[in-house]
Amino acid sequence: MTARYFIRLPDPDALRGSGEFSFRSQGAEGFAEELQDALRNDALFARWRDAQEDPDDVDPALGATDPEAHVRGEQHDLQIDLVATTSIPGSVFKHRLRLLAGSAWELRDVRAG
Repeated sequence: MTARYFIRLPDPDALRGSGEFSFRSQGAEGFAEELQDALRNDALFARWRDAQEDPDDVDPALGATDPEAHVRGEQHDLQIDLVATTSIPGSVFKHRLRLLAGSAWELRDVRAG
């Protein structure tokens, strides 16, 4: 089952370069593309897993992907809103977003499909 996640990035400037796995983009479209890539393939998960003390101990379920995931972004004044549509479980979705944005994001709403 797919879900739509409505995310707000209140301070995008603080996100870029704030960590090893953080967003690198400029603007809403770039942030949306990076999150979409992180949901569609396991490259971000693999980099994170390989950085763990015992990569073999990482739950493989955290590597779930959704090749059909779609993310769109909109700029509103100084903040960015993202809408992600994906079948990835919520816990995995939040894990990917924490890798990209740390705690500097807000989950505004979740809706079916």
